[in-house]
Amino acid sequence: MTSTSDAPGTPARLRRPGWAGRNYSLLTAAAVVTSLGANGSLIAAAFAVLDAGGDGGDVGLVAAARTLPLVLFLLIGGAVADRFPRHRVMVAANCLNFLSQGTFAVLVLAGDPRLWQMMLLTALGGTGQAFFSPAAEGMLMSSVSGEQAGRAFAVFRIAMQGAALGGAALGGALVAAVGPGWVLAVDAAAFAVAGLLRSFLDVSHIPPRAPGEGMLADLREGWQEVKGRPWLWGIVVQFSIANAVVGAADAVYGPLVARDSLGGPGPWGLALGAFGAGTVAGALLMTRWKPRRLLFVGTLCIFPLALPSAALAVPVPVGILYVVMFVSGTTVEVFGVSWMTAQHPCERNLFVWLMTWYSERTGETSKVRTGPVWPVCRPRRQRASCLLTAH
Repeated sequence: MTSTSDAPGTPARLRRPGWAGRNYSLLTAAAVVTSLGANGSLIAAAFAVLDAGGDGGDVGLVAAARTLPLVLFLLIGGAVADRFPRHRVMVAANCLNFLSQGTFAVLVLAGDPRLWQMMLLTALGGTGQAFFSPAAEGMLMSSVSGEQAGRAFAVFRIAMQGAALGGAALGGALVAAVGPGWVLAVDAAAFAVAGLLRSFLDVSHIPPRAPGEGMLADLREGWQEVKGRPWLWGIVVQFSIANAVVGAADAVYGPLVARDSLGGPGPWGLALGAFGAGTVAGALLMTRWKPRRLLFVGTLCIFPLALPSAALAVPVPVGILYVVMFVSGTTVEVFGVSWMTAQHPCERNLFVWLMTWYSERTGETSKVRTGPVWPVCRPRRQRASCLLTAH
C-alpha cells in the first residue's frame, strides 16, 4: 500500500519514491530512533552488570532474562497482531519498553542495582519486544506493494542498520565516558519518541479481520502453514543454529572478551559498529541486486556468522575483529532482505512467528548455557567455548 504522492510542485529531487508512503516513512523514522538507542543499550546492560560486581554468569542470566519472554510470548504476540490494530500493539509495546528501560537507568544511576532487578526489568523489555515484532513486521509488509517491495525493504534496513551502526559505536563510547546508566536513559527516551511516531500510523487501509475461532485456532492454522513448507523448515534449522552463535557472542562472549583482552566497552562498541556498517553495505547491495534464487543465496550468507565467535576465541587484534564483523554484517543483511522479500506476498504471517519462536528458543539456550560456564573456565577453555559456538 502506498499513500498519496507528494504535491505536484515539489522539486523532483525532493520527492519521495512512490513506494515510500506516509506509513513507510513513519515506520522507518521510528525504527531509526529505536535502533540508535537499543544498540547502545545492549552494551550498556552488559557493562552495568559487570560494574555492579557481576561476572559472566550474571551477564548471561540478564541476557537470558530478555530472551526468555520472547520464547514464551512471541507466538501469542503474533496472534495478537493478527487480531488487534497493529499500531496500537506497537505503541503499547513501546510504552512498556520505555518504562522498563527508564527504571533500569534510574537503578544504575543510583549506584546499587540488584541482579534480580536487572533481570526483571530486562524481562519486561523482552516481553514488549515479543508483542512488538509481529505487529511491526506485519505493518511494514502492508506499507509497500508491487515490484519495488524488495527495494523498499532494503532501504528500510539501510536506515535501521545505519542507526544501529551509530548507536553501537556511540553507545560503547558513552559507556566508557559517562557510564551505562545514561545510555540506558537515552534508550528509554528513544522508545518514547518512537511510540509517538507510531501513534500516527494510518491503519484505515487494512481491512478488519473476519471473526475467527480464537487464538488457539490461529496458532493451529499457523502450525499447518509451517508443516506444509519444507523450505521454511530448512531455514528454521539453519537460523536456529546461527541465532545461537550470534546470541552467545553478542550477549556474553563479546563483552567479557572486550573487558579482558580488547580494552573495554569502547572497542567492543566499535566492533558492533563495524557489524552495523556491514549490514548497511549489504542492504545497499540489495537495492541494486535481486538474486534469481533469493532464499538459496540468503541461506548461504548465514554461514559467515560463525566468524565473529571464532575471532573472539583467538582473540584476534581489534582491527581484524572489525573486518570480521563487517563481513558477517554484510552477509547477514543479504539474508535479511532476501527473507523479507520472499515473504512479502503473504498477507498473514502467523507461521513466521512459529519459525521465529523456534529459532529464538535456540538462541535463549545458548545464552543460559554460556554465561554460567564462563567464569569457572580457565582462559584456554574460555577460548575453546568460543570456537565450539562458532562451529
